[in-house]
Amino acid sequence: MKDLKKVKYLILDMDGCVYHPKYLKTLFGQVSTRMTEFIALKLGINKVKAKEIQADYFYKYDTSLNGLMKNYPDLINAKQFLKYVHNINYDCLKKDTELREELLKLDVKTYCATNGSKEHAINCMKKIGIDDLFEGKIMDIVDFNFKPKPNPESLKLMCENFQISTNEETVYIEDICKNLTSDTAKNMIKVWFSNDEPINNVDKYKDVIDYKIDNLALFLKKIRLLKEQ
Repeated sequence: MKDLKKVKYLILDMDGCVYHPKYLKTLFGQVSTRMTEFIALKLGINKVKAKEIQADYFYKYDTSLNGLMKNYPDLINAKQFLKYVHNINYDCLKKDTELREELLKLDVKTYCATNGSKEHAINCMKKIGIDDLFEGKIMDIVDFNFKPKPNPESLKLMCENFQISTNEETVYIEDICKNLTSDTAKNMIKVWFSNDEPINNVDKYKDVIDYKIDNLALFLKKIRLLKEQ
């Protein structure tokens, strides 16, 4: 296992990491439904066909939006898409005092990298009670010039923008194994927040996973205690 004692930076994915994967079906399920509606409306097709396109593009292009932009550049307004799909109810998320406490105690610079929108990330963080800890520390798909993770350019932009180390001083946490394959992250400590989402072929990506976790606050506590030794 890679040494956590010298960690100085932490990069967190949003969905299924900052908030627990147990909320994915409720929260991201709403996003998925809105995506289907948007695609059906913009392409003038029924929702069954729209759902098929949505899923196909997600697996083929890393995000459904990326596939839509590549295949329908004249029809899809990316910012309009992001605003539409993230117009959801966040009430399933509750204050996470344990996570907030560990983020405050941890002597590490912490950032959020999301393939979604900054507005969505902030809305989630407000419900959890940690939005003030990430002010000016979030980069979204717009900031990434619409190149979704694991495209190495996205993390490269983030590391350059915030002067984040790309070696083992940085812990990178994702709920999608494939995103850990980013070439920019190859020398980071890579962590998979375990879940049962069908996109995660753990056997295929096991060589890029340094740690597997199921509780973010406890993992941050582990880093803190090791650093305090």
